[in-house]
Amino acid sequence: MGLQVENLEHNMAKLTIEVGAEDVEKALQSAYLKQRGQINIPGFRKGKVPRQLIEKMYGPEVFYDEAVNRMIPDAYGKAYDECELELVSQPQIDVVQIEKGKPFIFTAEVAVKPEVTLGEYKEMKVEKAPEGVTEEEINAEIDKEREKSARTIEVTDRAVQDKDQVVLDFEGFADGVAFEGGKAENYSLTIGSGSFIPGFEEQLIGAEIGKELEVKVTFPEDYQAAELAGKEAVFKCTVHEIKAKELPELDDEFASEVSECDTLKEYKAEVKKTIEERKEREYKEQKENQAVEQAVENAQMDIPEAMIDSQVRQMTDDFVRRIQQQGLSLEQYFQFTGMTAQKMEEEMRPQAVKQIKTRLVLEAIVKTENIEVSNERLDEELQKMAEAYQMEVDKLKEFMGDREKEQMKEDIAVQEAVTFLADAAVEE
Repeated sequence: MGLQVENLEHNMAKLTIEVGAEDVEKALQSAYLKQRGQINIPGFRKGKVPRQLIEKMYGPEVFYDEAVNRMIPDAYGKAYDECELELVSQPQIDVVQIEKGKPFIFTAEVAVKPEVTLGEYKEMKVEKAPEGVTEEEINAEIDKEREKSARTIEVTDRAVQDKDQVVLDFEGFADGVAFEGGKAENYSLTIGSGSFIPGFEEQLIGAEIGKELEVKVTFPEDYQAAELAGKEAVFKCTVHEIKAKELPELDDEFASEVSECDTLKEYKAEVKKTIEERKEREYKEQKENQAVEQAVENAQMDIPEAMIDSQVRQMTDDFVRRIQQQGLSLEQYFQFTGMTAQKMEEEMRPQAVKQIKTRLVLEAIVKTENIEVSNERLDEELQKMAEAYQMEVDKLKEFMGDREKEQMKEDIAVQEAVTFLADAAVEE
């Protein structure tokens, strides 16, 4: 096999690959053996027509497509291994020569991993860590638990208040005429949920059971029913039931029911610790993101379009797998959301560029800072993976080849670079 490499602009390369005439003949013979059963010539049993006769009747090019499809993957794979460039996209193939008795020649245009020129990446300015945990934050967290433990009671001695759940009848009118879809009976609505037209729920506050109330609203300009978009409407409403949540008392008994604590004081201390730990995790992630984003902004690189296209395809494939796990096909997703393949790719493109730039910059920092991952560090991560999959670590290692282990080392090194940037950042 012959290989010529030509460097093109914007980190693209053209590989000219030549497959010897002997291998071309083998591919043509394989194509004949595969396709002969599909060719009928009078006087011959199906699948028994000699290749020479078929080529005489239809021309030798009858087997070219199949032969080309057989030769390209193997030849490109060998060229990929032989080429000293780091190729980072699917190849764009163009057949130059395919002829019986001659070498097969084709070209493959492919993206090359860009060189990164790092700018400043140490002592990036990041926001200061939040100071402690406030009493309001502790109370808000406890109130969430109280909401979970709340019971619903029926209210008969007062008017509607915020957060109440009401059961009501309503009918809507626009320009004095009732409109389709604007009427319901015994409709359940939680005040303040924001599930109805803006302004509707707030005007129900103060409504009394059994008394008709008029609610005036204006439909949003982008309302789904075009004939109502931007229009004023009046809803005649009658509330039949009012229900409210009754929160449990904030005492030792409540604390013991929702935690392992015996007293409310102990429970508050536990909640405070939980919030502190959550804030630490969130700040660590925020600090890392801010430091990495600045390092990426300060770096320079020329990303080839083909590399971005490959990243978008990968992101699309990942998305398709996720929705399939939820029982949806891509076609169903498009139907439900109004999305199209082209629009989805356009929306993914900026994120694809960001992911590529981030990875390239972090890899450049790994190289510049000589960040290395030892086998012991790899074993630690493999142990975590084994525990996550509930299997023996030795069994996991058996499933992983050397390339997978090296890829894992590279990923760990990239994460170490993130930690390096965050540790070197300056809070302000």
